[in-house]
Amino acid sequence: MKWEVVIGLETHAQLSTVSKIFSGASTAFGAEPNTQACGVDIALPGVLPVLNTGAVERAIRFGLAVGAKINSPSIFARKNYFYPDLPKGYQISQYELPIVEGGTITIQVGDTEKTVRLTRAHLEEDAGKSLHEDFHGRTGIDLNRAGTPLLEIVSEPDMRSAEEAVAYARALHTLVRWIDVCDGNMQEGSFRCDANVSVRPAGSEKLGTRREIKNLNSFRFLQQAIEYEVRWQIGELEDGRAIQQATVLFDPDTGETRMMRTKEDAHDYRYFPDPDLLPLEVTAERIAVVRSVMPELPQAMKSRFVDEYKLPDYDAALLTASKETASYFEETTRITFDAAKVLLGIAGKEPVLSGVAKLAANWLIGEIASRLNSGGIELADSPIKPGQLAKLLARILDQTLSSKMAREVFDAMWAGEGDADAIIAAKGLKQISDSGEIEKIVDQVLAANTQQVADFRAGKEKAFNSLVGQVMKASRGKANPQQVNDILRRRLAG
Repeated sequence: MKWEVVIGLETHAQLSTVSKIFSGASTAFGAEPNTQACGVDIALPGVLPVLNTGAVERAIRFGLAVGAKINSPSIFARKNYFYPDLPKGYQISQYELPIVEGGTITIQVGDTEKTVRLTRAHLEEDAGKSLHEDFHGRTGIDLNRAGTPLLEIVSEPDMRSAEEAVAYARALHTLVRWIDVCDGNMQEGSFRCDANVSVRPAGSEKLGTRREIKNLNSFRFLQQAIEYEVRWQIGELEDGRAIQQATVLFDPDTGETRMMRTKEDAHDYRYFPDPDLLPLEVTAERIAVVRSVMPELPQAMKSRFVDEYKLPDYDAALLTASKETASYFEETTRITFDAAKVLLGIAGKEPVLSGVAKLAANWLIGEIASRLNSGGIELADSPIKPGQLAKLLARILDQTLSSKMAREVFDAMWAGEGDADAIIAAKGLKQISDSGEIEKIVDQVLAANTQQVADFRAGKEKAFNSLVGQVMKASRGKANPQQVNDILRRRLAG
């Protein structure tokens, strides 16, 4: 039997406020346990929650970014359950009327673009954290996270593979960082996913029984957990066993999921409106103010890069994977283009914006990205800033440097040896573009390699490549390769 995978994600994005959602306690990461939990967070008798306006504005910003409906009013509810790190015995969340309803996220998987629908996004408080290490059979409780503001973003079950789920999670991660509602730090728990996974016979409209994989805090773990869970569920069904709805955990050491508890349904949590919090009214004026300061969104910027710079979709997608990368690209392109207009304009040749943009994209996607990955550093920490890269690219455009020379200069720039012009001067790397000088070298090479000349004229194309190599060697790699090719072919045709 052929099976179809059905996946929906619930993502918890920690909102980038400096204080908690219902108290003034700090949300800073890394403090000593239980030093950032005030009376509201730990539910001391008589304390009352006060809603953080910054959390509301960030939720509105997200709703606008995904084209969702901003509900007014929205209602805060108590989600009742017992766990040691939940001191109130309930979590303040939203249930029947969330602040954000609907919306979409566009994802790219290979050459295929797909739209994933969102069900909702609602505000809620985080629980504390149970600590099991270093307690020798006991559990410690750290309530610093209790009350931290979260936006829980729930997708429809529109994804059909682990690859699509990861693409969705990456796109969502990019978006929440782009609009500055969440720092996206997965190691610190600021962005974590729960994956609802089920399988059904291909062609069936009825959803299978789902199992929820909790607290996946890396894209790699998300993919591994879903792939294992899909294999496990298919194996169970093909062996004639039924799937039981459950909450499971992923063990990255074994690459397997294991059941934590049978899955609760909404009624098990006995939701009811929180009597301490009034319905949240969001006015049209407040929405208009938030909308007025929204940045250009990733999908719109990607389309603009394709239209304005004539970049391939693939390049545009990579360049808009983060706001930092997009800004670096645009700044590099602008500086390079301005420099090229001066350098090439003097020679009577105007630069083409799309050509400059493609050159900048190639270097950012290629050399810069490779060095960042190998060094494990962020773009913000790159030793080569946009203005420095632009100077290097300008020297490629005005034919001071060949591609090979440019990489040598780039290596020196990365090592901190100075800017492009200083390195070119120090290493004597200026490309020879004077046709008269190149012709002299070509003539010398042809005179010294009569057999290869004869071989080429007899139809052996490899002989031509050998002659090009001889010319480049004679020029110590400085001759303009295109000019060498053109002059050689003219001479050999004569």
